[in-house]
Amino acid sequence: MHADSAKLRDRCRAFSIDDLLADSSFAAALRDAALELLAIHRTAPRVVRYVADLQKWLLSQATLAMHFERKLNPSCPPVTVSNLRKFLAENHVASHNTAIAHLKEMAHYKLFEPVENADRRTNAMQAAAHTEQLIRQWLDGHLRSLDSIDAGDRYQRSQADPTILFRAQPQIARRLFHHPGWYSPPESITLFVKSESGSNILHDLMSRVPATVEVAERSWIGAVSARLAAADYLISRTHTGRILATAQSKGLLGWETAKKSGDCWVSANLVLGYRRWQAVKFAVISDVFADI
Repeated sequence: MHADSAKLRDRCRAFSIDDLLADSSFAAALRDAALELLAIHRTAPRVVRYVADLQKWLLSQATLAMHFERKLNPSCPPVTVSNLRKFLAENHVASHNTAIAHLKEMAHYKLFEPVENADRRTNAMQAAAHTEQLIRQWLDGHLRSLDSIDAGDRYQRSQADPTILFRAQPQIARRLFHHPGWYSPPESITLFVKSESGSNILHDLMSRVPATVEVAERSWIGAVSARLAAADYLISRTHTGRILATAQSKGLLGWETAKKSGDCWVSANLVLGYRRWQAVKFAVISDVFADI
């Protein structure tokens, strides 16, 4: 039994970015991960809408990393504005004022709550139970996708040992914070992920692309419109229309008709840019998990 477990563990590879991009299973795994992210949105649409741009995503992951590090080791600093700002200092993701606003928003959405019996001067916070559940769902979805590539048992191990989340998430967050391939994506991706709820729109588009290694110059993905996307992701039709129109002007997507609705295509440039950007995250997760 021990030998079988060791063999299974060996199959949980630490992938490089290029390994993933060359693997015939990665496109399907990435599609499944995108669908999982959209499923999380349906579970908590207001919350996911809030973190569906890259800066807020990074801030949220940083805040959770501090929370889990302290959960495992009470001598670690608590989640406060000052400590969050120190976490962010090295790559200048956000200003002090943005860090303050972020924690206020996390409290507003009840993602974080005050620590009981804490010094009121520090305003220390901790993640709510449902916040931990959301990030667990996020991690487990990625683990299942990685397992589909190498027949590993990451998800099974995560289910058997809940503390894996507490140990893995801080390492994943810190590595992504210092990886320019993640926090500074190509222009085709930036257009979406640095706009409110743009990440949701991008995952939606990419979840419909055929899961093949070779990517057509144009991949037809079905009906897309500002009206449909706005309704799905709780954002204004004007904002959604602006994102899609800008993407069209850059040749990233287009429609069969001039009405900007109906059957839509996405360019190889957008698909390949998305795959490489996501491969950064999956490579980091696989590397962290190989050492857990």
